Amino acid sequence: MKRFMLVSVLTVSALASQAALANPDLAKAKNCMACHAVSTKLVGPAFKDVAAKYAGQKDAEAKLVAKVMKGGSGTWGAIPMPANPQVSDAEAHTLVKWVLAQK
Repeated sequence: MKRFMLVSVLTVSALASQAALANPDLAKAKNCMACHAVSTKLVGPAFKDVAAKYAGQKDAEAKLVAKVMKGGSGTWGAIPMPANPQVSDAEAHTLVKWVLAQK
């Protein structure tokens, strides 16, 4: 039983580590990096700037998931962010958590 629990804990830890490492790859795969970069403004804001703007806001994840999924405009200037129908709800949450973790 102890061996099973240890294997389970190690498996969960490995999966969590893979998920954390996969987020930049997910951002690339979902074309986020066509308009955004981690540290510099491209067409859209840098992910670090997004994280700073929404830091401490309890509803930040929900707001940003909605923007990823449905698009948005006006928050960062005149260029709108298009909707991203290729991104699932789960992927949007993963991406937003990663963006909000940027420092």
